[in-house]
Amino acid sequence: MSYFSELALQYIDGEWCSGSGSWDIVDVDPYSGDKLATITVATVAEVDRAYRAAERAQRSWAATNPYQRRLVFERMLRLVEEREGEIVRAIMAELGGTALKAGFELSLVKDMLRECLHLSVATEGRLLPSTAPGKENRLHRLPVGVVGVISPFNFPLFLALKAIAPALALGNGVVLKPHQETPIVGGSLIARLFEDAGLPPGLLNVVITDIAEIGDSFLEHPVPKVISFTGSDQIGRHVATVAAAHFKRSVLELGGNSALIVLDDADLDYAVDAAVFSRFVHQGQVCMAANRVLVDRSVLAEFTEKFVAKVASLTVGDPRDPATHIGPLINSVQADAINAQVDQAIAGGATVLLRGVTSGSLMAPTVLTGLAEDAPILQRELFGPVALLVPFDGEEEAVRLANHTPFGLSGAVHTADIERGVRVAQRIETGMIHVNGGTIADEPGVPFGGEKNSGVGRLNGESTVDAFTTLKWISVQHGRAPFPF
Repeated sequence: MSYFSELALQYIDGEWCSGSGSWDIVDVDPYSGDKLATITVATVAEVDRAYRAAERAQRSWAATNPYQRRLVFERMLRLVEEREGEIVRAIMAELGGTALKAGFELSLVKDMLRECLHLSVATEGRLLPSTAPGKENRLHRLPVGVVGVISPFNFPLFLALKAIAPALALGNGVVLKPHQETPIVGGSLIARLFEDAGLPPGLLNVVITDIAEIGDSFLEHPVPKVISFTGSDQIGRHVATVAAAHFKRSVLELGGNSALIVLDDADLDYAVDAAVFSRFVHQGQVCMAANRVLVDRSVLAEFTEKFVAKVASLTVGDPRDPATHIGPLINSVQADAINAQVDQAIAGGATVLLRGVTSGSLMAPTVLTGLAEDAPILQRELFGPVALLVPFDGEEEAVRLANHTPFGLSGAVHTADIERGVRVAQRIETGMIHVNGGTIADEPGVPFGGEKNSGVGRLNGESTVDAFTTLKWISVQHGRAPFPF
């Protein structure tokens, strides 16, 4: 496809160029298997060039009037709206995203860009009193300098922009390393949009590569002061370790194993709708997805019947077909890994309520119940269209089961009593949880992040300002201060 071929390049210091590595990343349509593009990988030398370019460009960008910086994001928002059709087609081709998923991702992108119009002019200083006579303390909030961003494959456009756009709006330079499965939507496309929006050259650089080529050089490079990573907890642990060893701040948005809890007084039809969306949107390849659906035993039979019927009605197939609910996983390796976990659970005694057939990367939904509490599948992030129904007896057991995981990203509680739902939600060890909603939600002004193995730090709103700026104390002495010698 010419669209992908045109963007199959590195973007460094305002120039589109080929990587100098000795091998290529092959970009493939996960549904059809068609090759979209080949991209020669960037090397350590190109990573260095990208960071040095961002460092040079950032100095003048930080000194630019913030109202002038904001104009870039106004144009960027207009471009996303004007090019929505081609962006949707790119998401369908490279990610296997359905029309619903693509629309959902673009709505999040546009909300984030609107937030950046505010963030561009959001930095405020403070004047604090002093214990010393005639002295004032000024706190200046400044950009950190350069931010390194590593983005995932599931929502590559939004989750890359979630760090890139605020970091730029706050006066920083950025180097982006997109996931090798989504190098265009998660990388080059973003560079093209910002280039066309008038972002000065060098401020945003995109290096498409793999750790097999560059090792930890992206993390260890002396220029970036903050590393923003979205991905698995295993890799996140490594990123945090390397960043800390080089005295860098890290913002980690990691995996989840969220529970959607259905209490005995819940509206079951509504809870079923919320649970099906929370589990199966984008084939379950969402960090906030409801891996586990916890249902009070008193309503289990009715909920299960309705839930399985709705899941069985979901259409699986070509993501370009508007009727499709579930498209392909990112690749067949991922599908095989999910099937292996399902087979292990069944061998361990799980009851199959629905077993989907897999063909290549296309995997129809599976629903399991009757799992032992220590079943490995209940402890993992399950990045595929598999739902686990877990019964409980009363609120206490619901809370205990929801917390019985090393993750703590999102969650939901369904009940007719709002304050009861809030009380239960307060006891769940998670960064975000929603009463009578789905587990998948993100708003640009609300702190987003997890507890336990689901991450460190928060993004969105004031949290983003904290993540991508630093505070400098400047004291001013009026008159002469006494010194002891």
